[in-house]
Formats: sequence, C-alpha cells, structure tokens
Amino acid sequence: MLIGEVARRSGVSARMLRHYEALGLVRPTGRTGGGYREYSGEDIRRIFHIESLRSLGLSLREIGSALDDPGFAPSELVDDLIRQARERIAEETELLTRLRHIGAAGPADWEDVLQVVALLRALRSKSAATRHRAALSSVGGVPVPVEALVEAALSEPDPIVAGALHWAMAQSGDGGLALLGEGLGSPVAAVRRRAVRSITEIPDGAAATALLRGALTSPDIVVRRYAALALGVRGVAEAIPTLLDMVVEQAQDVDAADALSALASRPALADRIVTALVGRLAHDAAEPSARRRLAEALADVPGSAASRALAELSCDEDRTVALTAAYIVGLRGAR
Repeated sequence: MLIGEVARRSGVSARMLRHYEALGLVRPTGRTGGGYREYSGEDIRRIFHIESLRSLGLSLREIGSALDDPGFAPSELVDDLIRQARERIAEETELLTRLRHIGAAGPADWEDVLQVVALLRALRSKSAATRHRAALSSVGGVPVPVEALVEAALSEPDPIVAGALHWAMAQSGDGGLALLGEGLGSPVAAVRRRAVRSITEIPDGAAATALLRGALTSPDIVVRRYAALALGVRGVAEAIPTLLDMVVEQAQDVDAADALSALASRPALADRIVTALVGRLAHDAAEPSARRRLAEALADVPGSAASRALAELSCDEDRTVALTAAYIVGLRGAR
C-alpha cells in the first residue's frame, strides 16, 4: 500500500508518516519499481500502535522504546502518565476557575482585569499579611467575586485572615452560601469547620439559618456545636439539645449557656429550657461538675420556673451544686 493510501485510511498525514520514518518508528517494508514507499500490513498495524500510544500522552521517544524494547515494562510509565495527567487537570481547573472569577467580576476594561488577577493572586499568597490585605481590599473598587472569597475562606488556616474573609463575604450578602453549603459536606474536617464558621458570620437570614439547621445533624461534632451556638443567638429552638450537651460536656460551655439564655429570653422557650436543664441535672447525677454547670446555666434563664428549680437545687445533696444554686437564688432575689 502506497503512502497516500495509508494516509487516507489511517488518518495520519503523509508528512507525519515521513516524520515517523525519519525517527525510525516505522519504515516501509518495501519499495515499488518506481521507488515509491510501500507499506505492508504489519507496517500499518505498527502505525496504529503508534497512534494509540500517542493518544495516551506518550512522547515519540517513549513510543519507540515501548515498541522496540522486548523488556519494556509499561507500569512505571503508565503511573507517570497518570501523575502528569492529574497535574494538567489541576492546572486547567485552576485556570478555568480563575477565568470564571474574572468573568463574574464584570471587568469594564483590561485595567479591571489586571486588578482582579492581582487580588486573586494575593488571596493565594504564602504570606498571611498579603492575604489579609487582599481580603480587606476586595470590598470597594473592582469587586472580587464572592465565590473566590468563599474558596479562599475554606482553605484559610490563619484565623485573622479568615476573619477578614468572613467580613468581606458578609459585605457581599449571601451569594456564597451555596458553595459554603457544599463545604459543610466536605470529606475534609478542616473544610467543614471553616464552612460552618463562615456561615455563622453571614448576617441573619433565612438561607444561612437553613444551612445552620442542617448542620445540626452533621456527623462532625465540631460543626454541630458551631451551628448550635449561632442558632441559639438567632432564636432557633432546635439548637437547645446540642447546647445542653455542650454544657454537660464542658465544650464551650460558657458560650452554650449564653446561647441558652438568649433563647430563654423568649417566654415560649424559657420553661422548655428550664425543664430540659432540670432533666439533665437528674440524668447526670453521677457527674458533679456537669451538674454544677447545669445549675449555673439556670442563672440567666428568666422566669419563675427557673427560680423554683434553683430553690430546689439549693437543698441538693451535692454541696457544690447546693451552694451554687443558693448563691444564684440570692443574686436573683437582689435584683
């Protein structure tokens, strides 16, 4: 088969076939009487082998080694190709994300584009100070899309920089909540926890509160606790069981007691919280320190039900609990 016919059937140009021949990858088996290259069936099979290996990303040099070395072991080369492919995908994904962020910023001219690029680069800087400045400067002027701020927040280990990012996101409204919601389901604990803390910093609104309600059922206990603290301040009663657990387990127990107090400022919830606290006091009788914390949590719960519960606790068998309750009763009476 002559070179033109081979090119037509294989899809490999005659020029490329000559290049393969020059590199020694495939040589026509014969020549016609007129001196034209003539390819055998075996030659054509080798051409298809070459094209198959090229489709995997092998260089022509690697293809020559693979086809001509009887002892060639493909496993190591395939592993290397996988690594290279992953690197290319990561680079292209990063480029696509950057382009989407620039497009979302709606730049009016190339000067705007360059400003957005500079801010995006600064948000990925190794310097915490640089990231902090970028977060603060993202508000005003050419805006950085909230999606970029969310992505930065979900990967930010420095608490000061994270605070600046939270502030910047809060100025942008709740546009980043969808991405933060995805962060709550991340397999990486640090990302889940950064996501919930970011949500708690967004001004009270139905969308943010809904995400925090969902976070109360997270398998990550830290996420549940952050959500409960924020929901308590927002007056969401579903947070009460988790807040009580935090008091018992001495996990941010002071903050949890404050959140319960905030909830108890609503008359409809005050008696419910007192009943729950008293129930935990009975249930946790074997844990004196937990009972003391529960008694202290009653201190800022308004209403007669809390006062009656404290009066009963002032006669508790546990002297520490009794003294704590008596002291709180005295304070409430002095008000």
